[in-house]
Amino acid sequence: MIMTARRNFALGAFAFAIACQGEALAQDGAKPKPIVPDRVTENEIARYCTNFVPLEAEARVAYQTRLLIELEAQVKQRISELEKQESDARDWVAKREAMLKSATEEVAAIYARMPADEAAAEIGAMEDPVAVAILVKLNPRAAGGILGEMDADKAARLTSLIAGAAAPEKKS
Repeated sequence: MIMTARRNFALGAFAFAIACQGEALAQDGAKPKPIVPDRVTENEIARYCTNFVPLEAEARVAYQTRLLIELEAQVKQRISELEKQESDARDWVAKREAMLKSATEEVAAIYARMPADEAAAEIGAMEDPVAVAILVKLNPRAAGGILGEMDADKAARLTSLIAGAAAPEKKS
């Protein structure tokens, strides 16, 4: 930032010097003498530049420190987001395991022996987690027959839950 300002200042000074020389040339028609810096001017320039080196270094360090603090804040924010997502995933897994345990083998056997259209009507009226728990306990042929007889939206939602693509929801 400081280097850019210094560069812009130098370019502006150079352009001003050229403009002044052009004006002098236009006024008297003679070729102007090139400006030759004397020894004092060179020393002043070197001293000027030397005086700003520590300030530029301090500014660079301050900028880098501020950038590191901002990056650290972003990393902490992302870590907290990931921890929340991990916690949500653990909760969902726990709910899914509880849902699967809720249907006993005996209940699944009862629905397996029922005609598919009757089982579809009853399972379709249940809350999604309970319905999924029963369907998972059934053999694939019986579950497929029941899902085939069910309302398409409800069957699609239950299939998504069985496949683990969606979090369990209440009956809608």
